[in-house]
Amino acid sequence: MNKLFNISGKVALVTGGSRGIGEMIAEGFVKNGVKTFITSRKAEQCNETAKRLSKFGECISIPADLTDFNEIKKVKTKVEGATNTLNILVNNAGAVWAADFDNFPENGWNKVMDTNVKAMFFLTQQFIALLEKNGTNDDPSRIINIGSIDGLGIPRAETYSYPASKAAVHQLTRVMANRLAERNINVNAIAPGPFESQMMKSTLKSFSEEIINSVPRKRIGKPEDMAGASIFLSSKASAYITGIVMPVDGGSLIARRHME
Repeated sequence: MNKLFNISGKVALVTGGSRGIGEMIAEGFVKNGVKTFITSRKAEQCNETAKRLSKFGECISIPADLTDFNEIKKVKTKVEGATNTLNILVNNAGAVWAADFDNFPENGWNKVMDTNVKAMFFLTQQFIALLEKNGTNDDPSRIINIGSIDGLGIPRAETYSYPASKAAVHQLTRVMANRLAERNINVNAIAPGPFESQMMKSTLKSFSEEIINSVPRKRIGKPEDMAGASIFLSSKASAYITGIVMPVDGGSLIARRHME
């Protein structure tokens, strides 16, 4: 029983791992003995985060823009050049765009869909052989897609492409879970509620008290909340779980549905 949540010795890739939710997950992995690769569009930030996390274990920076297929292939080449193992893939890299309905731009739509859905699919496609190679029936490889409660409920903000993209992430998670189970790969999604991330920074600054009061647990998510959920979905404790969308939101979603 004491080995159920042990993930030490595994290898993970966390996209968008230099800040926010990705950094929370990467830090949880590194501190629990996982060799962790992180990606980010901003090279300096990615390198700085990897340097900080390397104080606790092994963290390798691979700066990349995953909306570019050539950059996806570069990430694959670098990971395979450093190791022949990949047990965990966390598709976290994401984007958001806010504008009122009448003025929502095409580039805002395309940027979000390309980052949140298209890049996730094609990055996973590139790493599927390595994940399959390292998965077993007893302990499958893991894919964790980061969705959002905005893909499950109706958001308050006018971010039209964002909830659409996250709903797509959730459905794609189920489709891939069904397809990849026979290849010893579990695919699950986490749907975060309010966390202190760069994406939420301006919203929390303006509406922090209101948001906290709307969460049944009466607080914003902490790094260990996100790390804990990711460790569970990466450990033997979840070996028989695939195709789920797990809200990690302090009850925000059920409260939102009640209000609706």
